[in-house]
Amino acid sequence: MSPTDLTGRRAAVLGHPIAHSLSPALHLAAYDALGLAGWRYDALDVTSEQLADFVAGLDGSWAGLSLTMPLKATVLPMLDHIEPLAEVVGAVNTVLVQAGGARPVLVGANTDVYGIVTALRERLPATAGVRRTAAVLGAGATAASALAALAQLGCPTPVVYVRSMARIGSLMRAAHRMGVEPHYRLLDRAGDELVDADLIVSTLPAHGADDLAAVVAAGPEVTGVLLDVAYDPRPTALGLAWERAGGAAVGGERMLLHQAVEQVRLMTGRLAPFEAMERALLAGLDA
Repeated sequence: MSPTDLTGRRAAVLGHPIAHSLSPALHLAAYDALGLAGWRYDALDVTSEQLADFVAGLDGSWAGLSLTMPLKATVLPMLDHIEPLAEVVGAVNTVLVQAGGARPVLVGANTDVYGIVTALRERLPATAGVRRTAAVLGAGATAASALAALAQLGCPTPVVYVRSMARIGSLMRAAHRMGVEPHYRLLDRAGDELVDADLIVSTLPAHGADDLAAVVAAGPEVTGVLLDVAYDPRPTALGLAWERAGGAAVGGERMLLHQAVEQVRLMTGRLAPFEAMERALLAGLDA
């Protein structure tokens, strides 16, 4: 039985904290446009310690879950199956609840990679076959997705800037599984070196790149495309400094939109109504 055969299905975004999430607005707009009467999508505050109990309570009324940090890696051992991309990356941001026997079958997927690739392509020059240089800021689960996304865009050897070399073990293992070969450097070098990068993905938390933004603002002209996955505040200090220095900045809300579009497709079995979701995103950002 496909998801669209059922009415009143549930879905939710889980995380801690979660009150700021725009995901409900995006998914509910999609359900409305698709005519999925009775479908609901909530934002639920769930910590890493609470996740196992929550997942154990899922039943056939659920269509899926969206996961934010810090749950993207925590959920892995709780799943029945993990799609190959999510397994390689080591991060699941989407759980699909599928009909099973005594209990539903839980399948982990990753739509963050799709979101990053699609958001960057919106601003990339339409030049095929060009070898690009790339950089990633941060070393968490979203950074692993960024490595996979950059590899798809032809950048298998990005530079990864981190606050501490002691915290890169998980990312190094993910990179090895992907077959990519990043170079690791401390974050305090990024301000002087990003000028040479064609593609940059910042996975740092809100305000985590503010000091770097000040260095960019005082530095030379840049030409690359920056995606800052943070979108609150909007624009971020780094995105604003990057644009003022001559580069192209992509807000994290574009990644949020595109990964949600793919989540809706996976959870409902229907093509997502992109324009309706984009309108809901813009309304949520302006609220």
